[in-house]
Amino acid sequence: MDTILIVDDNQAVCSALSLMLELHGFNTLSCLSPEAALTLLAEQEIALVIQDMNFTQDTTSGEEGKRLFYDIRQHQPKLPIILLTAWTQLELAVELVKEGAADYMGKPWDDDKLLISVNNLISLHALSKQNTQLTRSENQRMSVINDAQLCGIIFASGAMQRCIDLALQIAKSDVSVLITGPNGAGKDKLADIIHANSPLKNKPFIKVNIGALPMELLEAELFGAEAGAFTGANKTRIGRFEAADGGTLFLDEIGNLPLSGQVKLLRVLQTGEFERLGSHQTRKVNVRVISATNADLADDIAAGRFREDLFYRLNVIELALPPLNQRQDDILPLVSHFIGRAFSLSKPTQQALLTYPWPGNVRELENACKRAVILADSPTLTIDDFGFKSQLNHSSSLSGGSPSPQHLSASQTTASSEQKIQEFEPKSGDIKQAEPERADIEKALAQHNGVIARVAKSLGLSRQALYRRMDKFGIEK
Repeated sequence: MDTILIVDDNQAVCSALSLMLELHGFNTLSCLSPEAALTLLAEQEIALVIQDMNFTQDTTSGEEGKRLFYDIRQHQPKLPIILLTAWTQLELAVELVKEGAADYMGKPWDDDKLLISVNNLISLHALSKQNTQLTRSENQRMSVINDAQLCGIIFASGAMQRCIDLALQIAKSDVSVLITGPNGAGKDKLADIIHANSPLKNKPFIKVNIGALPMELLEAELFGAEAGAFTGANKTRIGRFEAADGGTLFLDEIGNLPLSGQVKLLRVLQTGEFERLGSHQTRKVNVRVISATNADLADDIAAGRFREDLFYRLNVIELALPPLNQRQDDILPLVSHFIGRAFSLSKPTQQALLTYPWPGNVRELENACKRAVILADSPTLTIDDFGFKSQLNHSSSLSGGSPSPQHLSASQTTASSEQKIQEFEPKSGDIKQAEPERADIEKALAQHNGVIARVAKSLGLSRQALYRRMDKFGIEK
């Protein structure tokens, strides 16, 4: 409940204002002098001040109220103040309002008008405080971002901003981190950021793609092997854990680790101990593990493919990276980065890039940009340069020709492009027809007396498609 301070040398005025304000849900404090008011302001949380302008009997200059006003402003510049006096001086009112007085009223006051002013000023003051706090928080966050090593990541979306904020916060600790998200979304970049901003940034950072290693060599890669431990092992080799000792190990596609490797990995995470293949000597390392997966490990646990105890060891903190189609604000900045300053995008191309669902995420986007730069005939890239029409066809065929709910807006936006693709797709029970020529259209118009709906149906076209072809051939209805 907000507290209002009433400052007036007339106790009856203080009592009347207190009663009226308390009936409308406010707490009130009152005092009879400027000195007492300043003391209360230093000790109490005050939302608004209602102050008289004259405190000495037979004084009507308003100088005392003016002095109190400036004293309050010096200590609390944004605190709303309503000036209240029986001796209304317009010039003084104008001066103090310019200096930040919120309102100026004469005695006797209008209760309704005063209540409206009080409610409005307290609401505005609360919003101002909230905005100040948000601004301060944002400035602090941006200061952290500006001082951080972001490893060249490009982003503009709020979703990616939250991921990076969390990654920077996680980086300060040494706990295990599990980064989840689809292939090509940038999980390895987040791992780079975590290591680069951690106390271990000057220590080894070893990356292993579990999915790219043959199962029979996986344990040797992770834990090392003695000479003769298996066919082809002609010399002793250290594993990735030993190489990363004192630093960070990034295990990508951790869901592909076989159960035998999961047992050893669990032991290393618990104790730091392991043995090389072909050796009985126990070795000990101190490694921070960051892992990543595009799999649903909860499903893998239920199916018996992944150990639940290992999951909880890896997933002390989970960092969930959304797919590119859920952070559209990143698309154009990424494209600008990939194509460089020598190229730009036409407006239709920008719209097409924004509405395409990007199932391959950032990796697909980067490849599309490389293609466009190679095939471009001019510095302004078009949809054709990106091979976007074929991409739309491929995306449509993968989804069965209808957009998924998350891509509904994209499909609606590209309706005109899809219509061209679908114009000659037969409806159920129809026979697919060839592209009509000028003579076909003129003949159909004559047969159906120029009724566009009937002409379009006979040619297997939509009305819009028919109109476009009539414009193309210069046929008038």
